[in-house]
Amino acid sequence: MARNVIISGGGTGIGLAAAQVFAAEGDRVLLLGRRAEVLEKAGVPGALTYAADLGDVDEVRGVVGFVERELGTVDVLIHSAGGTGQLEPPVDSSDPLDAVAHNWTVNFRLNLLTAALLTEGLKERLASPGGRVLFVSSIAAYRGSGSGAYGAAKAGLHPYAHDLARELGPRGITANVVAPGYIEDTEFFGGAIDPARRERLVGDTSTGRAGTPGDVAATLHWLASAGAGHVTSQVVQVNGGAERGH
Repeated sequence: MARNVIISGGGTGIGLAAAQVFAAEGDRVLLLGRRAEVLEKAGVPGALTYAADLGDVDEVRGVVGFVERELGTVDVLIHSAGGTGQLEPPVDSSDPLDAVAHNWTVNFRLNLLTAALLTEGLKERLASPGGRVLFVSSIAAYRGSGSGAYGAAKAGLHPYAHDLARELGPRGITANVVAPGYIEDTEFFGGAIDPARRERLVGDTSTGRAGTPGDVAATLHWLASAGAGHVTSQVVQVNGGAERGH
């Protein structure tokens, strides 16, 4: 039976790969993102699209209204929107503390607040039983990200997922996190990654290769399956062995 699947950040990278996997199974997919033109060009057969800034409460209310009208029930909710903020407008100040405040605020807004607002807005629409809430975190939640802000924001998803698992478990709904390592073919690094950095990241793995959006999408698809119905409150790392499980 076809399910209703909502994917934030669904126009590119991991979100797009996940959308393609679910659509191929016959599920009805709704792609969310800030850039309407990117969503429209995603090319996922039969997918609905809705452009919104998920860090804005009013725009999230718009998403919730759209879901109520077009889908009704949400079977799978996947949060893949996020990033380090490097594509955001820079801080308009030369004060180093202003830069710190901007960086941390942007990272928490992009990676944590967006997920929390969308989840809370749609929580009552999750299928009961059988609903799935899935968050895309990062290896940075375990080993840092250089500035601290991105890794801290992604790490914040973990206890939120645990709390949701406790809250929603009695309704037959699971909540889990997937934490990828280095994944190629995304917009995460902006332009091309520095070759030396890529070599180091691949060298950290046991598999000797970079991850792909499809690697993460396949894990998300399994966690959304009936076979994973007793898996909840977990963080599944997809990083080729670059970081041990915890």
